[in-house]
Amino acid sequence: MSERPYLSIGEVLGMLLEEFPDVTISKIRFLESQGLIDPERTASGYRKFYDADVDRLRVILREQRENFLPLRVIRDRLESGQIDDSGALTPPRGIRNVTVLEAEFDETGELIIPEGTPVPTGHHPAAQARVPQAAARVMPYAGPALESAPPPAAPPLNPAAAFFQGSGGVSPSVPTAVPENYNANELCIHANITGRQLTELESFGLITPRGTGTSALYTNSDLGIARACKGFLERGVEPRHLRAWRQAADREAALFEQLVTPLIRQRNPQSRQQAVQTLQQLSRLGGDLREAMLNAALQHHLEP
Repeated sequence: MSERPYLSIGEVLGMLLEEFPDVTISKIRFLESQGLIDPERTASGYRKFYDADVDRLRVILREQRENFLPLRVIRDRLESGQIDDSGALTPPRGIRNVTVLEAEFDETGELIIPEGTPVPTGHHPAAQARVPQAAARVMPYAGPALESAPPPAAPPLNPAAAFFQGSGGVSPSVPTAVPENYNANELCIHANITGRQLTELESFGLITPRGTGTSALYTNSDLGIARACKGFLERGVEPRHLRAWRQAADREAALFEQLVTPLIRQRNPQSRQQAVQTLQQLSRLGGDLREAMLNAALQHHLEP
């Protein structure tokens, strides 16, 4: 069996972490939602990253780090050709006659510059090569082995169902025999919300579509979020209050991603499967912990 010609989002993360230690899967998905990258999808909805996609990601992350450019500016310059998305570094805007070096570093982290190489603006902070700061590291889980998640009885029909089925949790009202993608009108019908409510959920970052305007598409995960939010809206909870759930989920996902990063970096099927099982276990534990803590906080109201 020949090796597939593309990478998964987890494999791409493993390739980027050495140069960009702060990058996460959530960050890559956010860049896609902002229209900076547009990876292909499998029939099941999984992203397919090719070499050109990875090069473009590196360029975007470098422009943010080296030139402090907003994403909107990076997107506009990529589209106009002002920024080369082949992986080459771009000199900071406003600095002239700067030579972009293929930087190498010694074991101490010092920049190695061949003797005689002119660096005419080296005294300018914006023109100096930067060494990525080491991100705060979270050590992989080293405690007792967690109980393995039971394998699904049959291949699920969509990624969202696959994740919740394997984790032992309950999928947030996502049907198993529905399309992988929806337009705005279809999402509103399935979630029983109005277009105005969908706009409000998007404005507070609770739902992030792929694409913009009439070409915006939503996934089964978005449908699950919309249905859960619908229940809150019916009980008087406004979308701006629900933003706390999004922020908490993003922080939790970033922590879990760091825990499985060593496995993802190994890039072999066994490690990949172990990473998936670990994420499923952590997701289940996170749900159990939230429920237990919420019950404890509300216990004085629930007691007879």
